[in-house]
Amino acid sequence: MELSAAISAFLTHVRVEKGLSANTVSAYRRDMLKFQEFAVKRKLTLEQTGRDDLVDFLAGLYRLKLESRTVARHLVTLRNFFRFAQSQDYIATDPSANLESPKIRRSLPGYLRLEEVERLLEQPDPKTPLGLRDRAMLEVLYSTGLRVSELIGLRILDLDAKVGCVRCIGKGDKERIVPVGKKALAMVDRYLREARPLLLGKNRPTGGPAPLFVNRRGGKLSRVGVWKILSAYGRRAGLRVPLTPHMLRHSFATHLLERGADLRSVQLMLGHADISTTQIYTHVVEERLKQIYKAHHPRA
Repeated sequence: MELSAAISAFLTHVRVEKGLSANTVSAYRRDMLKFQEFAVKRKLTLEQTGRDDLVDFLAGLYRLKLESRTVARHLVTLRNFFRFAQSQDYIATDPSANLESPKIRRSLPGYLRLEEVERLLEQPDPKTPLGLRDRAMLEVLYSTGLRVSELIGLRILDLDAKVGCVRCIGKGDKERIVPVGKKALAMVDRYLREARPLLLGKNRPTGGPAPLFVNRRGGKLSRVGVWKILSAYGRRAGLRVPLTPHMLRHSFATHLLERGADLRSVQLMLGHADISTTQIYTHVVEERLKQIYKAHHPRA
């Protein structure tokens, strides 16, 4: 079988049979197309691809100055692809079977200081429909630590103001319940009463499965749209680093841990399947403790 046909079959498999999210399938597609370009240059067929070829491909990614985490993701994609190809009898042996994963250098995630969060939240103008919507979105993101995909997927019925929580669907279509702070709930309530009806216009659904946050035309917000909105407010707030949606998620986790939350609770709220993913935030707290020690201990 041709490599391109095998890749197409693999992407259909992970999308339809394994039910992976659209974002994960897109990442797999990008990784495999990059490998296909490599194979074409080497004039490799699917059957001819060996372990040394995969090593050279990964080494080429390092030469492009890609992070070890990104290279590791490419390796995961290749492993899944070749396992699929072997299971379908496209190839006799799996060339990725004995490849070692690159050691991932754990870097501290970027986050905002508390005063920077406060400054950011003051940027939207709540006197306008879009400003009120944006203030509500920022409050929810910081209050819950949701991913952008989870935020734009929220429906009105997912929010339980009486209990003070929100239901969201995370990676792998896993559902979780996350607490929402009083300030965020109050801002969302104001948005629902004053801004959302104006953005929706006439004769549009307003309850049940309708999206919680809508764009200026009353439709569903996109990931790119939210990214642009947050980036613009970050610049207006004069933040020291470019603002990304994930930075609010990192800030949420960091501020909880700094104030005594346990790692397991933060893991559940973030929707991490593995506690090791959440443990990256302990590095942030340890670094802050070192700074405090150096600044205040007489013999530091």
